This record gives sequence, C-alpha cells and structure tokens, in this order.
Amino acid sequence: MSLRMPESTNECIYFTRRAFDNGRVIAWVYRKECPQCGKAKMGKPLDPKTKKPKIRADTYECPDCGFSKPKQEYEESLTVEIIYTCPYCGFSGEATTEYKRKSWEGVKAYVFVCQACGKKIGITKKMKEKKGEG
Repeated sequence: MSLRMPESTNECIYFTRRAFDNGRVIAWVYRKECPQCGKAKMGKPLDPKTKKPKIRADTYECPDCGFSKPKQEYEESLTVEIIYTCPYCGFSGEATTEYKRKSWEGVKAYVFVCQACGKKIGITKKMKEKKGEG
C-alpha cells in the first residue's frame, strides 16, 4: 500500500502519534482538494479578525473560490491513514479506515484491524481509557 507521510500538519485535518503498551500508531487525514476549482485544499473558514480557522465551524470551504461544503458531508468522504505496530503480535504495517469514530471497548475511537493477527485496534481521543482500566 505504501502510505505517504505528511510533510506538515497543515496538510492534514487530523494527525496523531500514540504509543501504548507494546504498540505504536501514527495516523492522519489529508485535506481534500476543492471539487469546484481543484486549485486549493478545503479547510475550515478563517476568522476575519484573527486570520485563524474557526474551530467550531460547521462547514469546510475553499480559500480560493469560496465553495463550501457541510462538515458532516465533507468528513464522511475522508479516510484515516495509519502506520502502526500491533500491541498484540508486534506486526508493523499500514492500514486505512473511515474518518468516523465508532464504539470500541466502551470508548469512541477510529478502529482498524491488524493485518497479521486480525485483532481490532482503536485510536481514542487523548487521555481516554478503555472501560475497566484506570
């Protein structure tokens, strides 16, 4: 599959690097190009005063042509790209999954399956622990 690591987090909507038990995960979601003009990458709209992205915005828009798309519709079309070392079997590999959090061991997480042992691995929000731990 050979995934390409992002050179900067500015290319991404989501980026994380985690270490747990005996495993590691690096995951990211690339920003998509504008479907209207194809020149720029879609992103959250910028605040006119601070020139920073509006974090709680419910749309994504093109900085060049101004085309906007609802947040939910845009995020459903994205995929999470993952480079991992399995905490169960030690296998190092790559995977992709949809950009949608699912329930995994009682916590919302991006879930993917190890190619070697077939066990599910979840990428949870920071500081979240599985039910029954901590």
